[in-house]
Amino acid sequence: MSSEIEVVEDEVQTRDHESVGAASAKSTNNGDANGIGEESLRNDVYTAAAYGDLEKLQRLVECEGCSVSETDGLGYYALQWAALNNRTAAAQYIIEHGGDVNATDHTGQTALHWSAVRGAIQVAELLLQEGARVNAADMYGYQTTHVAAQYGQTAFLYHTVSKWNADPDVPDNDGRSPLHWAAYKGFADCIRLLLFLDAYKGRQDKEGCTPLHWAAIRGNLEACTVLVQAGKKEDLMVTDNTGLTPAQLAADKNHRQVAFFLGNARRLLDKRCDGNSHLGQVSKLGLAPVLWCIIFVLLVTYTHSVIMAPNLPKLTAGSVFVAWLGVFFATSGLVMFYRCSSKDPGYIRMNIHDSQNMKDDEPLLKIEINNPALLAGNWSQLCATCKIVRPLRAKHCSTCDRCVEQFDHHCPWVSNCIGKKNKWDFFAFLVLEVLAMVFTGGVTLTRVLSDPVSPSTFGAWINYVAISHVGALSFFIMDFFLFFGVAVLTVVQASQVSLFFY
Repeated sequence: MSSEIEVVEDEVQTRDHESVGAASAKSTNNGDANGIGEESLRNDVYTAAAYGDLEKLQRLVECEGCSVSETDGLGYYALQWAALNNRTAAAQYIIEHGGDVNATDHTGQTALHWSAVRGAIQVAELLLQEGARVNAADMYGYQTTHVAAQYGQTAFLYHTVSKWNADPDVPDNDGRSPLHWAAYKGFADCIRLLLFLDAYKGRQDKEGCTPLHWAAIRGNLEACTVLVQAGKKEDLMVTDNTGLTPAQLAADKNHRQVAFFLGNARRLLDKRCDGNSHLGQVSKLGLAPVLWCIIFVLLVTYTHSVIMAPNLPKLTAGSVFVAWLGVFFATSGLVMFYRCSSKDPGYIRMNIHDSQNMKDDEPLLKIEINNPALLAGNWSQLCATCKIVRPLRAKHCSTCDRCVEQFDHHCPWVSNCIGKKNKWDFFAFLVLEVLAMVFTGGVTLTRVLSDPVSPSTFGAWINYVAISHVGALSFFIMDFFLFFGVAVLTVVQASQVSLFFY
């Protein structure tokens, strides 16, 4: 990496540490003092606000005449300390006694900025209801969404954006959006939410770096994975002001795993996007026609060279039933194969937002505030591509570019995903074809072995079969090798079905 980028990275780290200047000085966890031992520090409104000691705060303000609208020795307000530690009652009292919800410290930050550090949603809700500006920016251009992204407070982001229309894609003074910060810090859940909210993943900051560049610089593999899965091939080829792609930056920083992933992702996307080539068109069509032809040719060969072969003994009534039972299983399997290939596997409806009917004050994308999955913190259920909160066991198929309910896998042999609505068709297809191969293979072997004119010696018998029963022999060899692959897949699917019922 060039020295210029190293200087910028050092600057980013400095800005990050300064985002809330002395936030640890009076920060509290479960009421512990955290190193504050002097009794004098316990007798000011700032410490009382930080600890949520409402009784002491009332005494200091009402009896001793202390002000809650002035800064402490570090230049911070009592309301900021209450906001940092999510002391809602103390914050309410401070506001009622003259505390300004939009007062800024020497860095330009408000109490709302401080509430974002630890994701204090309750006190943030109070501040916003009392008139706090959700889009207030500090001296670096950081809004609350930037601070929340810097500290990985996904729930806080979700609340302020969905309810208060905070801007999830606003750039700071250096052109870095909350998505840049989430990618730099490696907070994958924040990245998922911001992408879901239509944050621009291709935005370049003053150094020409996209969020993917910053994720690569820090070697955040999960962050890179989420960004690549939601992006396009062009995102991997964007260069910064020094002419380096994200993969090159990762390699320059010695993040070998990330560099390998980004390089491999680019090659895969190159193949997938090459829709004009014959290979690209075949990959879109899938292998269903090929499999259909294979099964059909095997059926014709079996019928002609085994059941109706003139140079083999005539079938008895019982053997006729068994021989044609194999054909019945194979034909029924083809019916289930067609159903599995043509049926909707369980695609979940995409949330397409109509920008023409938007109101000026309407958020870019509405999300349900009380969605149970998001309230529970299941951010992996967000799909940035389909713009939905998908149910459990649903997954986005990169081949179909759709979310599929109860997604199992994308099967190129049936040219379709296997999901909720066609998994039983797929399982039935596998079982029927396995039964067909068992019956037809057994009938073929029995018919060839029962030929009365075949030689008694093994070598001569092999030569005789290869010449006189070439069709039956070819069918048996194909049936034998296909059986093992299909049988293994059937066992795997059966285990998945048993887990579903368990």
